[in-house]
Amino acid sequence: MVQSLLPAMYPVFKSSLSLSFAQLGVVTLAYQLTASLLQPLVGTFTDRRPSPSALPIGMSMTLIGLVLLAFATSFPALLGAAALVGAGSAIFHPESSRVARSASGGRHGFAQSMFQVGGNAGSALGPLLATLVLLGRGQRSLILIAPVLLPFIYLLFRIGRWRGLHPRAAVSRPHETTAKVQPRRVGLAITVLVALVFSKYFYLASLTSYYTFYLMTKFHTSLRAAQFHLFLFLAAAAVGTMAGGPIGDRIGRKPVIWISILGVLPFTLALPFANLFWTTLLTIVIGLILASAFSAIVVFAQELMPGRIGMISGLFFGLAFGMGGLGAAILGLIADRMGIVFVYQACAFLPAIGLLTAFLPNLPASGRTRIQDASPVAAD
Repeated sequence: MVQSLLPAMYPVFKSSLSLSFAQLGVVTLAYQLTASLLQPLVGTFTDRRPSPSALPIGMSMTLIGLVLLAFATSFPALLGAAALVGAGSAIFHPESSRVARSASGGRHGFAQSMFQVGGNAGSALGPLLATLVLLGRGQRSLILIAPVLLPFIYLLFRIGRWRGLHPRAAVSRPHETTAKVQPRRVGLAITVLVALVFSKYFYLASLTSYYTFYLMTKFHTSLRAAQFHLFLFLAAAAVGTMAGGPIGDRIGRKPVIWISILGVLPFTLALPFANLFWTTLLTIVIGLILASAFSAIVVFAQELMPGRIGMISGLFFGLAFGMGGLGAAILGLIADRMGIVFVYQACAFLPAIGLLTAFLPNLPASGRTRIQDASPVAAD
């Protein structure tokens, strides 16, 4: 929720600090790159030394970044505050993903989706919160959100204590896997998954960062109406995230990846030519389908490299943030030069990268064979 307040407040930052679209893209890049670069490093470290304290520390850094965003008076100060929010995310995600897997009881896709749907639901609520509470009150109104985080920091502290009492839940057995895959094929599969993450999050950057501007430019909607449309899209993405993991547990990850990446292509191609009514419906469908991919991608990669849960989680969450930030920066430059409508015409073809799914190996669905995580906790 806090992280999604950043792009939701872009119109306020743009006005109060006189920023261009390109500068807004650089703000997103600062936040996303910090999260992207740090997450694999944090994940690798916690594979060797599980760190339950990372959960409250990450949330606390996000809180500090939020306060600094409220009082930023220059573009460099805004960049620094955004980067700190990203650093908090980088510390939080690898360890929290491991905790979710530890508590899954073998339903890894369901656990990953349940974990991620919290983030997606919060992302959907951010623009709505900005619309109902913050817009019209100015940049300093962000400080009103800070007290909301305190009970969650305490909750994460308690979860970290629970995790500390079950240290064996942090250890995966590298010799156990769902299928024997040659190391060369593992490398190819990870490369394909990285390309799919690029496709998904580069396209999503066009909606999460610039959808409100697109609606206001093409359809002359008000800012509040545009924020509400953004909420609808993000809420649909939350529903799609929740669906992807359990479906992958039942039918396998690869079919979910096929459907969620390549299956969204007809809708992205139609979007630039739709009126406001169909734009709303198409973005809801795009959010539902496209968001179902990520949990399947993460668990697929974890099953390829079961001894590297933290590193894999950090890598793919880091890629998600990094590709989103890179996409926002590049698309901001394109929007300044070619117009915001052209951005959606150019991005419409990105889901075609989903054809690379054909190169992924076939792994059994979790319902038939599953990885065991050295887990009295799973039994609990």
